[in-house]
This record gives sequence, structure tokens and C-alpha cells, in this order.
Amino acid sequence: MAPVRKTRGNQPEQIDGSVYDPRWSSFWDKENFTLEELLDEEEIIQECKALNTRLINFLRDRSQVEQLLRYIVEDAPEDADSKRSFKFPFIACEIFTCEIDVILKTLVEDEELMNMLFSFLEPNHTHGSMLAGYFSKVVICLMLRKTTQLMKYVQAHNTIFCQLVDMIGTTSIMEILIRLVGADDHIYPNYADIMQWLADTNLLEMIVDKLSPSSSPEVHANAAEVLWVIIRNAPSALAAKVSSQSFVARIFGHMLEDLLCKSALVHSLSVCIALLDPKRSASSAIIHSVRSQHIYEPSIHVDPEIVCAMLPKLGDLLKCLDVSSDVNTLPTTYGRLHPPLGKHRLKIVEFITVLLETGSEAAGKELIRSGGINGVLDLFFDYPFNNSLHHQVKSLIMSCLESKHVAIVDHLFCECNIIQKFLQADKIPFLSRDSSVVTIPAAGRQPPRAGYIGHITQICNKLVQLGSSNDHIRAYLQVNYFVDFLYLKKASFIVSGCSSFLFSLCLAYIMQKLVK
Repeated sequence: MAPVRKTRGNQPEQIDGSVYDPRWSSFWDKENFTLEELLDEEEIIQECKALNTRLINFLRDRSQVEQLLRYIVEDAPEDADSKRSFKFPFIACEIFTCEIDVILKTLVEDEELMNMLFSFLEPNHTHGSMLAGYFSKVVICLMLRKTTQLMKYVQAHNTIFCQLVDMIGTTSIMEILIRLVGADDHIYPNYADIMQWLADTNLLEMIVDKLSPSSSPEVHANAAEVLWVIIRNAPSALAAKVSSQSFVARIFGHMLEDLLCKSALVHSLSVCIALLDPKRSASSAIIHSVRSQHIYEPSIHVDPEIVCAMLPKLGDLLKCLDVSSDVNTLPTTYGRLHPPLGKHRLKIVEFITVLLETGSEAAGKELIRSGGINGVLDLFFDYPFNNSLHHQVKSLIMSCLESKHVAIVDHLFCECNIIQKFLQADKIPFLSRDSSVVTIPAAGRQPPRAGYIGHITQICNKLVQLGSSNDHIRAYLQVNYFVDFLYLKKASFIVSGCSSFLFSLCLAYIMQKLVK
């Protein structure tokens, strides 16, 4: 007895639980049809996902899998039509990523087919971004669904690592590397063993060397992203290797190899920041600063050897903060910057801030010796409208004030003279027309007020808070007590409206004096 077909409008009919579609029935009735004709059918992806038995049995054949791979790894001929150039590669990729086991099995169990797939990485091959994306999706699909077979193939073909790293500037290839180094640790049944095996190869050396100034900015950015993923996924053998003193020295070597290459400097620093604070990504620095405005976070726990490995070259790095020899000029709505701060200097300030947040006494001593903290404070006042810079410097000052090392607190109040600098900023809150300054107001217009007063207010509120509980800080504030009081009296703050940070600072100490 023939099975009953249950129809429902124009929807495909169900026969014993399988899908029956008259359109596909007529297609299968053809005596001869090609893979291209099949790929041109509108519903082919839906039929694959619905596990159409006749369709899958056709596509699982080795010859069909081979042709599907060709669409993905080989460029279309110059005279090819749009279907061959665009539609068929897309459909072929979608068929593989439907994750149909028998189709993937045909691929991973055939050495020649796997060789064809990874031939896309060969240097003499053209690497268009479209096909690179399709190649990446297929490889990641195999990593997720055929992990053991794929890793056995990769282990037997170590040149794949070199080829992947050589193409790290292509974002799709970077995504393969990110999965490979353990971004999704659940995909590996023996995660620790795989990480140890990767650490025993020269994969990390090749990735770190892509931070060299000879690489492009895209390569720098993607190499730093892969390294950040490795660091974030600690503990692992790979993370331990990249955190070693030799690797930190290697990163600093590329960073300072050519100071004119700002991209290498910025992205190498991003990796160093990740080593000091794995929770902070390159894109979250501002969020981190905003988050910590009102909540003090304790010192970051980091291996002292990592910090010590960074200190020998710290002085050379801090020289990049000097703006005196930079002749660049940037016009702005309020005047001009001569020179602009630049992303590289902002990244150095972030690095110094994170370095201090580790609570390392050795790092603090080196920053005091090299004048790094004072140099950062100078930038704070030189660039009165750079909000990102002000966030970082405020975090740095907070770390100094909360430091357990008295030498850092002494340096902040004595050599850096922080109280007097704040008083001077409030006394003259407008941009100077002095041609020797970095931020120059537009001619013929009233100079605008500086944009850092809010951050100074927050810092002084912190000073008031600490002054009530920390005898060491209170002593420094009391030394400046009469200076503050006389200045406030002269300014007649009650009438003219003195800035809130001076008001809060001095009012607190006036009350303390009255109580005593």
C-alpha cells in the first residue's frame, strides 16, 4: 500500500516523516543533471538543513565534494559569469557549514581533499577576501564537528601554521588562528594536550614576530588580537610561554625597533597591557577607566617576573612621551595642537597606568627614576581637551594615592608637585596664547576653558577622603593648608563661585582645624 501524502496548501508534502516537494521530484526525474544545476536551485540550502535524503546522498559523493571545494579555494576564470564567481562559492560554503556529518566525513577522511582545501593557503595562491571568508567558515566548521580528524591532519602538516600566520593580516584567517589557540576550549576533548603541543611548536614565535615594524598595521592588529586571546585563556601552556621573560623581551624588541612605526608600538603595548591585566582588552580601556571612577579596584595580581621583564626598556619607551621634537600640527575647532597627542602616546600612558596598578614596588621605583609619572602629568595639562588621556591620568593618580609604597606617594606630592599644579590650573583655567604651549587657541576668539576640571575635582575629592584616614597624605595637605586658604579668601569663592575641587579640599581641612 502506497504511503498517504498529507498536503497542506502549497507546502511540501510529508511521506513517512520525509519531505516530498513536487519541484524537487521533477528535478530528480531528470536523466542527467549537473552539480551547477543543483546549486542553482533556490531551495537547496533549506533542503540540506531538512536532511533531504536524495540530495545528501548526491552531495556526499567524493566527486561532488571535490567540486564544491574547488568553488571555495579556486578563483573563477576571468570570463566566468556571476553565478560561477559569486553564487556557487557561496552555496558551496553554506552546504559545508550545514554540518551534515556524511559530507564532512567524506572531506576529512580523504587526504587529497584535505590537501585541496588547505591549498588555499599556499603562497602562490590568490587570496581574495570573499574566498578567504568561505575557507575560514569551512575550516572552523571542521574544527567544531570533526575536531580529532582535523587536528590529526594539522599535526601531520606543520607548514599550515606558517601559512596561517603569513596570512594573519586577513581577518578571516585570524579567526581560524583564534579558534586554533583555544578561544573555544570546549571544542578540544584534550584541551591541555593540544595547548602543550601548540606551545612546543614555533607558532607563538611566528605570531609575535608579526609585531615587527616591517609588517602592516592590519597584521599588527590581528597578531595582537590572537596574542590577547591566548593571554585571556590562561592558564595554558601557550599563555605561560607568551608570559615568559624571553617573550616579553621579544615583544619589547619589536616595539622599540623603529619608533617611527606607531602601529607596531601601539599593538605591542596592547599585548603588554594584556599580560599585566588580562581582563582588559584593547578596546575596553575607556570603559575600564569609566568603571573605576567611583569604585577603587585593588591591585592587579600579576607574576613579578612579567613586570621585571618590562622594566629594562621602560626608559626608552618613556622617551616617546616627549612632544618637543614632534613638528606635526592638527587643526581643531578650538585652535590647533602642535603636536597632536597621538594614539601611541595615549597607549603609553595606559600602559604606565596598568603597570602602577599591579602594585609592583620595582615598577614604581623605575617610574620615579625615569620621571614617567611626572611626564604623564605634564601631558594631562598640555592636552586640556583629550578626555581619554584625562581618564587614564586620573586612574594613574588614584593608583599612586592608594599605593602601599610611600615612595610613590612622596614622589606625587614632592617632585610632581600635584597640589600646586591643581591650584595653578584653577587659577588660570583658560588656554594660554603662549606659542610655546602644545594646545594653542584660535586667534581672534576668547580662549576656551580647559576640559580637565571635572577630573581634577574627582581627584581632589579622593584626596579629601584619604586625608581623613591616611596620616601620610594628611601631612602633605596640611603643609598646603594656608596656601589654599589664602587663595580661597582672595578669590572670594562664596561670591564668585570657586571651583568645587578647591572648595571641597579646603572646606574639609577648615572643618578639621576648627574641630581641633
